[in-house]
Amino acid sequence: MKLTLIKLSKIFHTLKYLRFEQFYFRALYKLKKPKVTYHTVESCNNWHWGGLSLMKQCIFANNKVLFLNEEGVIAEKADWNNPLREKLWLYNLHYFDDLSSNTYKDREELHYAFINKWISENPPCLGNGWEPYPLSLRLVNWVKWFSKKDNVEQKYLNSIAQQASALSQQLEYHILGNHLFANAKALTFVGTYLQGQEADYFLDLGLKLLDKELKEQFLVDGAHFELSPMYHEILLWDLLELIDLANVSQNSKLLVRLENWSSLAEDALAWLVSMIHPDGEISFFNDAAIGIAAAPKDIFNYANKLGINYSSSEKTLISNSTSGYSRVRYDNYTLIFDHANVGPDYLPGHAHADSLSFEFSVGLQRVFVNSGTSLYGVSRERLRQRETAAHNTVVVSGVSSSEVWSGFRVARRAYTKLLKSDCDFSGVTLSACHDGYERLKPKVTHTRTINASETICIVTDELSHKTPAEFNLHIHPNVEVIQEDKKIIKLQLTNGEILFFTSSHDVVLEESTWHPEFGKTIANKKILIPFVDGHLITKIEFRKEIH
Repeated sequence: MKLTLIKLSKIFHTLKYLRFEQFYFRALYKLKKPKVTYHTVESCNNWHWGGLSLMKQCIFANNKVLFLNEEGVIAEKADWNNPLREKLWLYNLHYFDDLSSNTYKDREELHYAFINKWISENPPCLGNGWEPYPLSLRLVNWVKWFSKKDNVEQKYLNSIAQQASALSQQLEYHILGNHLFANAKALTFVGTYLQGQEADYFLDLGLKLLDKELKEQFLVDGAHFELSPMYHEILLWDLLELIDLANVSQNSKLLVRLENWSSLAEDALAWLVSMIHPDGEISFFNDAAIGIAAAPKDIFNYANKLGINYSSSEKTLISNSTSGYSRVRYDNYTLIFDHANVGPDYLPGHAHADSLSFEFSVGLQRVFVNSGTSLYGVSRERLRQRETAAHNTVVVSGVSSSEVWSGFRVARRAYTKLLKSDCDFSGVTLSACHDGYERLKPKVTHTRTINASETICIVTDELSHKTPAEFNLHIHPNVEVIQEDKKIIKLQLTNGEILFFTSSHDVVLEESTWHPEFGKTIANKKILIPFVDGHLITKIEFRKEIH
């Protein structure tokens, strides 16, 4: 009975934040399936895609494929929807990212064979490939690839139109966010490529969606509103490709939007600059992993190719107050601090319970890392990676700061407030609090203050009531960890640098795992600091060894 009440509470506190359209369209799409007939397309426009092709090869000879570090063979029709495969792996199978790989020119015959195989073995509106998100990504890849051909057979143009028709009938209003943006981008690409009345319909629908979603999804400080650095990269890349599409196609409907799109891209690029480590890759807040989106350096190169200017500030402190992330950068280290909410209340699917966590790098070496994301779905491991204990912050009474559950659900969630963001000659002070533990008895507010200077970083955690709590701090696997005594940990970095981590309370070293990519699990260590007095001080110091 108690378990049922807990589950009902989670459902209630999840559903109460959703928009009416999310309920309405979820019900509608259960009852009404898309109706797709055979399409005959007049012709296509004569422009050639010249954007960057950066994806890794994922389609090989003999029907072999590789997605998310997992191999497979697509030999039979049933393999496209193999129930033994993870949903995300099957989605990747239907994306056709190999058409946009950096070696796509080497495999034209193989690509034609795989496209023909897909058309013949995936009848309209059946299976994963006809769901709106894989439809969207595949359509963009097909349009870009076919636009480079001097002659395109009628059957391929017809298939593109047929798929776009199916997409237009199941736009992801029930999910919103990055999914709906992907739908809009795909319709815009198809409508710009094909000719005819139906193509005009696709283009107008795509642009109408983009006009609305761009205003909502990119915040004032440039962040994508789902607050995942990885999804920010994905949506920023989408925006850059739309800018490129306007330039290459010279379509008047796109050109009138070009100035606004470029301005949004400038802000989004500046935000990305503030969220990457000196090693050139993103920080791991919310759903984030390396290798899914284009690398930051490639995004910046693409922006430069398109002539888009952006700020690359080297200021000691950057505070993105709208999105809720701050970066501290000194000559010898970088710290990125999360004082963000979980994302839009109606769309927290990619959120982790990581309030007030931080990541820390010395030179090019990451030292303190959030655990990352290696899988989706509804497994226990997926839930563990989203929970507070997988991040560099404080767990109170054994529960997470936000009530993450299932694969992409959040019930009661933390709301965070930035209290102070100052930088002067003596150093940086950042202070923020969240109310995620006010659902407990007694109600607890967690406040974290970071005082940073060139040689030391002091983290002070205060709880409004004395209660059992623990600070989890995850260490990059390449860092050698030596416990000097009950309160001191020595960290030996690969570049020869030595850090000392000291605590006002006894520390414990435990085994853990780090997940920098999907499908990857790497053993690492984590520091665990239990405390019950509501006050904890920890220090990260650059100093000589203690003898």
